[in-house]
Amino acid sequence: MLKPNIKYRVTLTEEEREFLQKLINKGKTAGHRIRHAQILLALDEIPSNDHWTDARIGDAYGVRQRSIGELRKRFVEKGFEAALERKKREMPPVIKIDEEKEAKIIAVSCTEPPEGRDRWTLKLLANKVVEMGILDSISDHGIGDLLKKTKLSHGWLKNGA
Repeated sequence: MLKPNIKYRVTLTEEEREFLQKLINKGKTAGHRIRHAQILLALDEIPSNDHWTDARIGDAYGVRQRSIGELRKRFVEKGFEAALERKKREMPPVIKIDEEKEAKIIAVSCTEPPEGRDRWTLKLLANKVVEMGILDSISDHGIGDLLKKTKLSHGWLKNGA
């Protein structure tokens, strides 16, 4: 089978191959490291390798061809260790809710629900938080994540407030 013309070629040293084999066989590391090790071994361009296509590797290990291309690129540009790890976020997430705002949101969730309602829903809470000016915007999922952290009952049970 002819190998397609690929810009980033993965050629492992004997020590790297042995390390990857031990990593896979031992299995005492993060799952993404094992999967990356398996993919790197499949990508290795030694004569005894089967020279799998990116599509075949993707099917075998449950990853997209684009991810395989990114792994190739990371190996060539940043090295062996960087290829085993996940890609680092370029921009860390912006934290919208500080402790003061979190306390206010929790206080709202502990109040009586609006007229005609038995309990607060996440959407109602999100709307109330924006209405009160605590935050400019927040989704019901954001409210749910915040309340999940605090182990509040979301209004389904009496939470002692």
